[in-house]
Amino acid sequence: MSPKPLLGTRFFHLTIIALLLTVSAYVRADVVQLKPDHPERYTVVKGDTLWDISTRFLKSPWHWPRIWKINEQIRNPHLIYPGDVIVLTWVDGQPVLSVERKGTGLPSLPETAGEPVVEKRVDDRTVKLSPQTRSEPLEAAIPTIAPNAIAPFLTKPLAVDQDVLEQAGYITTGLDDRIALGDTSQFYARGLSDEAEEHYQIFRPGNPIRHPDTGELLAYEAMYLGDAQLLEPGDPSKLVVTSVKQEIIPTDRLLAAPKKAALPYYYPHPPKTRVEGRIVSALNAVGEIGPQSVVGISLGTREGIEEGSVLRVMRHVGTHKDPLTRERYNLPDEESGLVMIFRTYEKISYGLIMTATRPMRLMDTVITP
Repeated sequence: MSPKPLLGTRFFHLTIIALLLTVSAYVRADVVQLKPDHPERYTVVKGDTLWDISTRFLKSPWHWPRIWKINEQIRNPHLIYPGDVIVLTWVDGQPVLSVERKGTGLPSLPETAGEPVVEKRVDDRTVKLSPQTRSEPLEAAIPTIAPNAIAPFLTKPLAVDQDVLEQAGYITTGLDDRIALGDTSQFYARGLSDEAEEHYQIFRPGNPIRHPDTGELLAYEAMYLGDAQLLEPGDPSKLVVTSVKQEIIPTDRLLAAPKKAALPYYYPHPPKTRVEGRIVSALNAVGEIGPQSVVGISLGTREGIEEGSVLRVMRHVGTHKDPLTRERYNLPDEESGLVMIFRTYEKISYGLIMTATRPMRLMDTVITP
């Protein structure tokens, strides 16, 4: 009897076992796992971030939303404040995290019933009780990550899509033919189509950012130069520089300034689909990339990337020469850390390196965790 069918069957069985092990490993990686030393309760203090709190309980901080129980009786249930107590309980064998407002040990009452009561005397015998609005400043809520780590990058232009660049306004000349513009300099510009806009950001298009594998143009770097205010609409429009970071010259571009800064109160979560991209830029890192560095990745909204998306960074090790055969072979990528996205464009996104087990470099791979 020929041994080939037996070998083929054995190979088939081994292949199935390998696939099952791979699927099993992926499923285990996607299961919510608590840290062995997790607390049962934790009181939030000023300076905490959602990521910090998540890492106290979970091995994978981005799993927080999967076990977070929204208490509809608590005002602003999506936000957490100093003094709140995070409580770990179990429901049907699964861990659940919930919040007790302001350390009372009890869930807050519904919003209408939980307002402070004000006494108002109507006459000598009657006292009227009425609820009073209680304000909770949004600035006091615990952010996902430390705002100062990303605040400079939330509203300033980081990259610009090609179509946006082509439609952006541009500086033609300074008042009295002045070329170099500084603070309070007045200038003329063309291409400002929306006369309702009053405030603008000035930027200079930089190098093109291309996908390292396909060569596709993802965006252009945007060098932020300063701010300007519209004085007189028209063609040309007249503006004045209100703040300057670097010298401004003709041909520099103008974009309408965002209405207000985005606040980093999003929850960390993995992308909805399996994605793979590369680190294509590092904004505040020199050489090797470490924690709290801002990086650009070759994935954007078209791939389903959102603010709060978490990606695993894989260090591209490269090749190695086999000591026996003397042939070069590819080494597998090694896990290096996690990056959380805080700003997205169509084809590129920017994120903050949250954890790093080893230094990272440009062109390292990012994947769905």
